[in-house]
Amino acid sequence: MRKGKISNIQKKYLTYTLLLLALTILLSSAGVWLFMRRNMTEVIVDNYEFMNEKMGMALDYLYNRSDETTAECILDDAVQESLKSRELEEVEKNALSKYFAYLELEDIEEYCYVDNKKNVYTKSYSKISYEDFRESGLEDALAGTYAETKWFLARDTLFGTGEEALFIGRYVRNMEYSHEPGMIFFKMNDQFLERVIETQSGTEEDVAIGIIDKNGNFFMENYPENFQLEERDKEKILSLTKREDSGVILTRYKGEGGILQAYRQQESGMVIFTLVPNKILDRGLNQIFLVLAGIYAIVTLIAVAVSLYFSRIFTKPIQMISREMTSFDGKDFSHTISLHTDTELDQIGESYNKMLGNIERLLTEIKKQEKELRVSEMNMLISQIKPHFLYNTLDTIYMLARINGEKTTMKMIQALSGYLRLSLSKGGDMVTVEDELDNVKNYLEIQKIRNEDLFSYEISCQPEVENRWTLKLILQPLAENAIKYGFCDIFEGGLIRIDVRELSGRLTFSVYNNGKPMDKEIAEKINDLGKVPVPEMKKAFPDKQKGYGVINIATRLRLKYGDQVEFGYEVLEEGTRCVIKLPVDGKENYEQ
Repeated sequence: MRKGKISNIQKKYLTYTLLLLALTILLSSAGVWLFMRRNMTEVIVDNYEFMNEKMGMALDYLYNRSDETTAECILDDAVQESLKSRELEEVEKNALSKYFAYLELEDIEEYCYVDNKKNVYTKSYSKISYEDFRESGLEDALAGTYAETKWFLARDTLFGTGEEALFIGRYVRNMEYSHEPGMIFFKMNDQFLERVIETQSGTEEDVAIGIIDKNGNFFMENYPENFQLEERDKEKILSLTKREDSGVILTRYKGEGGILQAYRQQESGMVIFTLVPNKILDRGLNQIFLVLAGIYAIVTLIAVAVSLYFSRIFTKPIQMISREMTSFDGKDFSHTISLHTDTELDQIGESYNKMLGNIERLLTEIKKQEKELRVSEMNMLISQIKPHFLYNTLDTIYMLARINGEKTTMKMIQALSGYLRLSLSKGGDMVTVEDELDNVKNYLEIQKIRNEDLFSYEISCQPEVENRWTLKLILQPLAENAIKYGFCDIFEGGLIRIDVRELSGRLTFSVYNNGKPMDKEIAEKINDLGKVPVPEMKKAFPDKQKGYGVINIATRLRLKYGDQVEFGYEVLEEGTRCVIKLPVDGKENYEQ
């Protein structure tokens, strides 16, 4: 490996280090952002919440000033005189018109006073008739009021500008006589409401400020540059016009565009709102993150340098192990590893050296075993002649017995020959049900010849399962146990009944004998073999005499069919029944 080249282990180590560092940076940044955002939001919102309340109080002040001004107009002697039955002289009318021009309420752009005799008083240059006044519709705005000052937004058709403007109107009634009231209207210029915002100098460029009347009309909108009121925030603001309470009616509402607060002026029903945009809430966080980014960049560089340094120390012996293992060709066992790192890597080197020695020994043993295997294969080829010699010998004995007329001997030789042919069956594990039944039948015939009158047997099988495949030599040991242990106390009258059929989709073998019932404790022990691991099954009956020879059957069935096999004994009042249930795979022609 060239000096300075980064190994794969170092790359992975560096990758994991960077991932861990990135996760740490991400979590810490998120924590800082959440903490700082929450605290800065509290400070900013507190400031603008107080500002909104102050603007609401300024709006209260303006309304009170307008109410006081209209009240002063009502109490003026000339105004009261104009409401009497007597028509004013022209000089008195001119004086009354000039009186309204010098009212102390700021930002009155135009005024119009209409007495109860349809006389119209305006500025001297305004030539407005009573018909013009009626067509303006301003009188309709005072409908439903009595003596209160009303603010409303209307299109200016009276003074000819055609623009929407804020009007202040009030009925003017005579204090001494009951006459029709007059009406006074002030058209206010834009500076009138802008005074509310001017009381908060320096903040109006940061937040969105607006005033709406109770009908949802916007009197004034003062938004920061490139700001647009979101539709959901606008709907929330419009819903505030339906409120009946006054003062601060909304605080710290998290809208789509920022934090919203609102103040409602009671008499006019106007709502002044401020919305602190999200970018204002995030202001200052950018500088904090720039500082954090610089710190994280320095930490990352240090972490990379330290990781490379220490990973090179740790990976050098690993690279040595890798190089030696890669270069091993399976022939030269002299290349051992010598490490002195005082770490677990020294143990790995020692284990590798031991492994080389073990491999060398194993190769020597394998060569020896291969030589022995060749000798064994030759012996097996020779031994294959023996079964044929046995069959030929049995056939010769059978012919001699036939010549001599010894039927019993003929029958026994014929059964033995059939039994041996199936048992050997060229080493195959699987046979058809029909062959398995023939095998046990041959065995029973041999036993009947040996034990005359001891027992009889019955074999039944459903025709459709005769060609099904099963593990061979599972019935003969069961029949042998029945004769050996079931009929140990009798001399005649024994019965062995073998039944094979398909039940509930499973190939079911039943072997019954009417001899001595099996001990229940042993039967339960055999039935529990299905829960025992296969390697432990033979340990269940250390004394082979008490296992009834069924351990080998159960073990072979478990090895062949796994957990799909059921094997168990039923202890009856007269005899014992063994039941085996195997899965049916439907293969009619099993390939051995």
